[in-house]
Amino acid sequence: MITASVKKRENIAEYLLYMWQIEDIIRAYGLDSDRIQSEIIDRYSGLSDTQKKEMREWYESLIDMMRREDAEKSGHIQLNKNVIIALDDLHRRLMASPKYAAYNAEFYKTLPYIVEIRAKAGENKADEIETCFNALYGLMLLRLQRKEVSPETEAAAKQISKFLAMLAAYYKQDFNNELEL
Repeated sequence: MITASVKKRENIAEYLLYMWQIEDIIRAYGLDSDRIQSEIIDRYSGLSDTQKKEMREWYESLIDMMRREDAEKSGHIQLNKNVIIALDDLHRRLMASPKYAAYNAEFYKTLPYIVEIRAKAGENKADEIETCFNALYGLMLLRLQRKEVSPETEAAAKQISKFLAMLAAYYKQDFNNELEL
């Protein structure tokens, strides 16, 4: 909860990847708030009882959303889908603006990787922005499992990360009404 709120303000891309990880953690604990309390929340040292209570309520609200939105086994809650929608909207506005040629160039450097990833996705095709997040999240899961990652995948992830970092920086500017489109 604390990490999420900081990430949301500072880097929307990191926030979204973090929230996807939280969804998977909740699934791993069987959407059981008591297990999450004992195995995650209670292990945070230095948190007051009030902070632990707030953290539990945050997890419980996410669990409730996952249940109501049929995301118990897979998929993402609307809260996280809305971030993708907002980023996709910003992406389209940036692409349409002649002021952001560097962003357009970065996107076109990333596009071959997006096309390749989408080709491997089969029926589960997503838009360009979500495809980029899916790739980085998949890589993160591979690393957590200590699986070998090919140099090609590393190169793709590096370019996708660079592109999403640029989009996230523009998102922060747009959020603060500092972006002129």
